[in-house]
Formats: sequence, structure tokens, C-alpha cells
Amino acid sequence: MTLDAVIFDWGGTLTPWHVIDVADSWAVYARAYGSVDADSVTRALAAAEENAWLRSRDEHRSTTYADIVRSAGLEPLGEAHDRAFAAYQEWFAPHTFIDPDVPPLFAALAERGLKVGVLSNTIWPRAAHEEVFARDGILDLIDGAAYTSELPWTKPHPKAFQAAMAAVGATDASRCVFVGDRLFDDVYGSQAVGMKAAWVPHSEIPAWQRGHTEGEPDAVLHRLSELLPAIDQWSNKGAVSG
Repeated sequence: MTLDAVIFDWGGTLTPWHVIDVADSWAVYARAYGSVDADSVTRALAAAEENAWLRSRDEHRSTTYADIVRSAGLEPLGEAHDRAFAAYQEWFAPHTFIDPDVPPLFAALAERGLKVGVLSNTIWPRAAHEEVFARDGILDLIDGAAYTSELPWTKPHPKAFQAAMAAVGATDASRCVFVGDRLFDDVYGSQAVGMKAAWVPHSEIPAWQRGHTEGEPDAVLHRLSELLPAIDQWSNKGAVSG
């Protein structure tokens, strides 16, 4: 089998899993926005995000950051929003740094002639993700990315994976590998479209976020660097030292 592309989940995969209080992130946003009743706005924003992930789990439909802001009666444009979103991003920054294995892994995949892609279930706009990748020095190592904030669907919907394949110029799912930390969204979803799936089993997925089916991964990675031997086993491109 010849492989063409390896596509990665973001949170919990490229960025190691962190347990956070979502309400805290929205409290920062609400206070920076200048909301008169920041506590009630925070509750509304946090509830809207929770509902968004439930909709993703059950209906595989996406939500945007702007959708959540509007649900709390705020306007996701203008100076107040820009100030609030900057504060929100600053709060999140310690939870977004990439795994140290990522830069050498991406370089080694490129040496093997493989495209590198990202597919993230996210409410964030593309620019926010690209700022993180640029900060950590890997933006130029990514050949294409699909963010569900720009799509109607979320993983495990087949069209989300197809969008990621299109982003890296891949046309045959059987020649693609997906790497993620969730057995439903990532493993089950990618295998359903014909990809091979590698699982990173380090995330503490809340029970309410788990879907109806857990896929059986083709490989289990205790470190992202362990992907390379699996790639070399699956691909007939031949191993290149990295």
C-alpha cells in the first residue's frame, strides 16, 4: 500500500490533553467584553459551548465561535469582541503548545513524501489555529487543514474527513492515515471512510462527549514519534531515516 497523506487531530493529539474549566475561559471573555452582568453572560456562553459539543456528538453539526457569542446576546464584531477574544486566547495559550515530537515528526513525514494535514473539531476560526502553529514553528510544515468552524459537519461525519483530504490534495482514503485521541470522532470516523487510524490514548475524554461507537485503532501511539515505524510498515515508499 502506498500512502499519500497523514492527517492529525489538534487538541489532545498535536497539543497534549489538558483538563480545563470551560466556564473560566468564557468568564475571561465576558469580563474583557465589558458585560454588565458578566456572571450570567459567562453561564450562557459556557452552556452554549456545551450544547455545541453535544450537537457535534449526536448530529455531527458544527458551531462557530461567533455563534456562541451571539447566543449570549453579544456581538462577535467590533472593539469589545476583539478585546475579549484576545483575552480569551491569552487565557488558553498555556493549553495550546504542541507536543515536542511534532516538528521532527512532520519533517520526517515530508522526507517520506507524505502530505501533512490537520482536521480539528473546533469552534475557533482558522486564524486562531494558524497563530498557534506559527508560534510553535510548524505552520509551514502543514500542507493543508480543515477546521469544522468552516464546515457544516464535524468528525465523525465522512464529509469532515473528505474536506481534510481535499485540503492536502488526497483523493483516496485508503492511502491516508488519521491520527487522533478519540475513539469515536477520530478512530471510528476515519476508518468509516477507509483510512487507517492511529490512536493517541492520553486524553481524559468526558463520558458525555463519547459517541455511540469506539473504533479499533490500527496502531496505538504512546508517543507521536511511534507513528513513523507504523507508517513505514504500512507504506511501500520505503523507510527514510529521520
